[in-house]
Amino acid sequence: MSFTLRSTAFEPGGKIPSVFTCEGTDISPPLVWDHAPEGTKVFALICDDPDAPVGTWVHWVIYNIPGEAKGIGEKVDLSEKLKDGTLQGKNDFGRIGYGGPCPPRGKPHRYFFKLYALDKSLPVSGGLRKKELLAAMEKHILGEAEFYGIYER
Repeated sequence: MSFTLRSTAFEPGGKIPSVFTCEGTDISPPLVWDHAPEGTKVFALICDDPDAPVGTWVHWVIYNIPGEAKGIGEKVDLSEKLKDGTLQGKNDFGRIGYGGPCPPRGKPHRYFFKLYALDKSLPVSGGLRKKELLAAMEKHILGEAEFYGIYER
């Protein structure tokens, strides 16, 4: 069985509902995963848009999600540290937590959700940016799962 990631709010490759975007209430979508690799201690997730006019735009950096977790609920709090010890980093809007799709008018953009299973908890604080998280995860990734949704205005 392969490590998989999906949302219960939209199909892989499907349209992201506006409630999860800047045109709605801009809350994070619910995500679920299955078949994490054996030995997973924590998870990390990055959501980004490779179709942004300025290059890849990061919408969410969240990490040290407990290894027994099977998903992330809708509307994650926008704080740096969550009750279960999960940490959130800065997105490219310059804020902690999730920032939903908000592309310029025109063609649809793809929003990739990438989940990483890690062999150890990361000894870092909250507030990391994508590049810093990727560096901290180096040599600790047991597996990756991803999917994307699309959104256009």
